[in-house]
Amino acid sequence: MRAVVQRVKEASVTVDGETVGSICAGLVVYLGVGRGDSPADCTYLAEKIAGLRIFEDENGLMNHSIRVKGGSVLCISQFTLYGDCRKGRRPSFTSAAPPEEAEELFDEFCTRLRGQGLTVATGRFGAMMRIAQVNDGPVTILLDSRKTF
Repeated sequence: MRAVVQRVKEASVTVDGETVGSICAGLVVYLGVGRGDSPADCTYLAEKIAGLRIFEDENGLMNHSIRVKGGSVLCISQFTLYGDCRKGRRPSFTSAAPPEEAEELFDEFCTRLRGQGLTVATGRFGAMMRIAQVNDGPVTILLDSRKTF
């Protein structure tokens, strides 16, 4: 399971002109589910993200997590995080989980984040989404539950 985590001032996601999720200050998490991922991957990433110390303290140092600082999380499913571009110019997505499995694990991941005491908004799985966000910093962190990077 892979995640791109971005610290934001605000973010929203729309589908067919309708806002389906929005947050004020917090995190946007783009989540890709890979073949072979399991609920253990959901737990690992949810705990990691909830505890990431990427918010500034009173001295301007990144010492606070979203649990300490407060804020919400907007989760967006993004299978393209498993795009393999090592050969040619067209990405291969064979490492991404099939949609039925991915949706189940995406929902489980969001449940685990909520279990960390966080307020979570989401996009719509499988839909063409438009995401608007105002990055803060910018701060962008890449995570992989298999710790490949």
